[in-house]
Amino acid sequence: MATQSKKTNTTSSQNTPRKRRRRKTKKKPAFKKSIYIVLGVLWMILLVAFGYFLGQNAKASSQTPIAQTYKTYEIDSRKQLLEALSKIEAQKSKTTKEEKKTTTKPLTREKRKEEKIVKKVEFVEVKKEKSVRLVERTGRPKLAIIIDDVSTRSQLNKIAATGIKMTPSIFPPSERSMTSHTLAEGLQHYMIHLPMESGSAQFNRQSKTLITNFSNAQIKARVKELRKLFPTARYVNNHTGSVFTDDHNAMQTLYTALRKEGFVFVDSRTIASTKVPKITDEYGDAYVARDVFIDNEHNVPYIHRQLQKAVEMAKKKGHAIAIGHPHKATMKALSSAGSIFSEVDLVYIDELYQ
Repeated sequence: MATQSKKTNTTSSQNTPRKRRRRKTKKKPAFKKSIYIVLGVLWMILLVAFGYFLGQNAKASSQTPIAQTYKTYEIDSRKQLLEALSKIEAQKSKTTKEEKKTTTKPLTREKRKEEKIVKKVEFVEVKKEKSVRLVERTGRPKLAIIIDDVSTRSQLNKIAATGIKMTPSIFPPSERSMTSHTLAEGLQHYMIHLPMESGSAQFNRQSKTLITNFSNAQIKARVKELRKLFPTARYVNNHTGSVFTDDHNAMQTLYTALRKEGFVFVDSRTIASTKVPKITDEYGDAYVARDVFIDNEHNVPYIHRQLQKAVEMAKKKGHAIAIGHPHKATMKALSSAGSIFSEVDLVYIDELYQ
């Protein structure tokens, strides 16, 4: 009996560790399974959250006209809602038309041929109109001073405060001032300062800068827009524009369009190889251009020296055009340049040419 119980004890003692080992081996798969379940749940939550995020973005980007209307207009009735919707649709169609007009897709060969024919016809028609002529020279030499980059009322006031005859050249509406064109209201003597393509990408970022690869339709549309913005304007000069004025094809299209709308182009001569002299000669027009920049350096002595150069040029050929900017130093130099101007008559640009 004792021997049998020993065997039993030995057997049980031998079996016990084995059972514990089996239990341990069963716990491991259960633990792993729990981890996988937790990870799976987390993954599902992430997927649902991501799907909700995408759905919200899609909803925001594809709002219906009605939803947009509720955000834009205060709607008190069904009638107002319909009116608001009609305004949105009209704006959309207008934008679409403008985009079609200003497309920059490369022109086909046939389209290029058509544009060349149209340009020739327009050239002949516009050339029949009166040409630009220098006013008959009488009396003392004449000096016209243009002040570029005007976009604010305070700049106009500073120009007027000098008491000197100067022609402000006003920017069309842009990031600088969306209402700059209103500065021309009531002014008898002023110009348009038109942004045109230069060799600097920084300058070409200004709103509606004319670029050489624009189509004829785009350039004409811009000129017509200028006429609407400045109904009484007669003169236009280029802001930057070294690349544009050096491109004969683009410049000829612009010059023809400006002439057709009753504008005279004043070449700021931002590049020596400008094609404007050749184009004006083709039309039989006088070449109207800047002779001296007066404020490349912003200090009074330098500006006085440049003004003296302009006066000497005016005495030599009977007239001259100087261009400056509404800087503090420029206004100060002009206000104190009375003795420099003693041998010339200061005139507005429209008193030089007709």
